[in-house]
Amino acid sequence: MIITVVGLGVVGGSFVKALKGLGHQVYGIDIDKKTLQKAKDEGYIIEGYQDGKDIILQTDLTIICLYPSLVLDFIKNNKFKKGSIITDAVGVKSYFLQEAMNIIDPDVEFVSGHPMAGREKRGFEYASKEVFKNANYILIEHPANNKESIVFMEDFVGTLGFKSVKIMSPQAHDEIISFTSQLPHAIAVALINSDNEKYDTGKYIGDSYRDLTRIANISEDLWSELFFRNSENLLNSIVTFEAQLALIKKALLENDEQLLKKLFIESSHRREKLEK
Repeated sequence: MIITVVGLGVVGGSFVKALKGLGHQVYGIDIDKKTLQKAKDEGYIIEGYQDGKDIILQTDLTIICLYPSLVLDFIKNNKFKKGSIITDAVGVKSYFLQEAMNIIDPDVEFVSGHPMAGREKRGFEYASKEVFKNANYILIEHPANNKESIVFMEDFVGTLGFKSVKIMSPQAHDEIISFTSQLPHAIAVALINSDNEKYDTGKYIGDSYRDLTRIANISEDLWSELFFRNSENLLNSIVTFEAQLALIKKALLENDEQLLKKLFIESSHRREKLEK
């Protein structure tokens, strides 16, 4: 199978690295010549292109790893092989998928996806196939999709190391992702920005602060787009979170040890359930 990965950043780079040795013909498209040359020199792609219009016409599976608006631009500006599949790694689906389905060629199938894996660092050098191992993957089922294509993508991502593949609607995706992905990023940003910097904070942190703020190293362009495109769901998740934080504040203000312990016990039980 001929596979072309568009955008060799940390996610697209992880795709080409995970694909190595699986028997596919893998090509890359990126605006950066050095990235393409590095990927080729290290044996992850056969050839790299800054444009790629010719290779796209030969490609069976195109994996587009760009910002949402850039994915739409790429689809608009390219002609794809008849009968081929296009997929993406965009973090919001309702708005994006509606726009994509309006411009996609009817002879090509678009199966939207979301690998729940990544790193806070940017660029091909930080990409790794290891981030896919035992990670979760979400596939978006649209009325225009053939069942066979969904099954194909489910099997395909399994070969890359993903342990759990969930199939859901774009609306359900955006609702759960507002809680499991976007809210944690919002919390990390708010936490690190709340530091009054009275002390040299880095000299006093342990794993808890380090782990919680890891994702505060954030792409302002990408995450602004993701937040605004899913603002209603994200605002609902923020309100729910604020209600729980208010309970902790209430326990402290009222010296209510029983309430505080109850909250801690509940959180411990819920965290343990995540590992099952």
